[in-house]
Amino acid sequence: MDLNYTSEDLAFRDQVRAFLEAELPSDLQHKVLNHLRLGKDDYVRWHKILARQGWVAPGWPKEYGGPGWTPAQRHIFEEECARAGTPQIMPFGVNMVAPVIMAFGSQAQKDTYLPRILSCEDWWCQGYSEPGAGSDLASLKTTAVREGDEYIVNGQKTWTTLAQHADMIFCLVRTDPGVRKQEGISFLLIDMHSPGITVRPIIMLDEDHEVNEVFFDNVRVPAANLVGQENRGWTYAKYLLGHERTGIAAVGRSKRELARLKRLAGREQKNGRPLIEDPLFGARVAELEIELMALETTVLRVLAQADKAPGPEASVLKVRGTEIQQRLTELMVEAAGPMALPFDEAYLEGEREHSVFDDDFAAPLLSHYFNYRKTSIYGGSNEIQRNIISQMILGL
Repeated sequence: MDLNYTSEDLAFRDQVRAFLEAELPSDLQHKVLNHLRLGKDDYVRWHKILARQGWVAPGWPKEYGGPGWTPAQRHIFEEECARAGTPQIMPFGVNMVAPVIMAFGSQAQKDTYLPRILSCEDWWCQGYSEPGAGSDLASLKTTAVREGDEYIVNGQKTWTTLAQHADMIFCLVRTDPGVRKQEGISFLLIDMHSPGITVRPIIMLDEDHEVNEVFFDNVRVPAANLVGQENRGWTYAKYLLGHERTGIAAVGRSKRELARLKRLAGREQKNGRPLIEDPLFGARVAELEIELMALETTVLRVLAQADKAPGPEASVLKVRGTEIQQRLTELMVEAAGPMALPFDEAYLEGEREHSVFDDDFAAPLLSHYFNYRKTSIYGGSNEIQRNIISQMILGL
């Protein structure tokens, strides 16, 4: 592939930058660039701004309301959004369930759900992991029993991100317990307002309510909400995970955080000189920057294969991308030293303008570090990704 941007790509970058400068609300930008917490209203507000522009779903084809961009344009857009400090578009609807509905859903499902995803009328969450079925996802035990025109769903999902806000959940459920475990799974779309659904919060190490347990007690789901064929859900699940893992690489955000790390290391002193000038610390920053450049090239190579769904190469992006993200947080905490240790939740929640510890730059770093411990686990743990790479790419 040609890694040089064309004149059209460069003009597109200018267009995106101009849009972001004009339309990105300053309060949202401040929260993102300073690692402060965002609420549902923040995410929805930015989603709707992009939706009005027709840019909320960069990977969607035009026939479903997407912009029809090239892989290079999609990469440029995501990079510029990260650089500017936009809230993330929640991936569960736009980037995860929508491609599955497009590829395997009925026409009625496409007509019903895709427009509501674009408009953010529906907030989606992901019902995959269960207690005892995380990385070994095929061991899931949530059941769906067909009764006439409905499925009766019972079981539990866990680590369900932002389920407290969700209108819909896409779920893997066991519809045939008598066959090989991968062969008895189906893919259901479930209304989160259905009777019998209970959402319980899980408070994370950084004291944020980001994930949840979701319980299903005789929940009735229309059979029309089955995506594709019964007992073929494992195929659809793998298709979805390929899209999820490609996005987890988050090159644009890592480039922004690398710049933040350099600013931090430029202000901190060691032996009377900026920390970034310390040979050992500077070498670690340089090594990380080189790895990030290599990851970006690999992402572009994967995106260039626009004629096929992401395959095992998505596992490479997931492993390397999350490792880089975690190392960035580690180096920032190390650079800030003791100033990263105090925890000011009121500042993180936006309840006061400045941290009580007199260092707004360092105040969010430890919370950010704790939060990013999850990245090597979600979307399929990195250990599982290495198994996929060894088997499907290396043939071991």
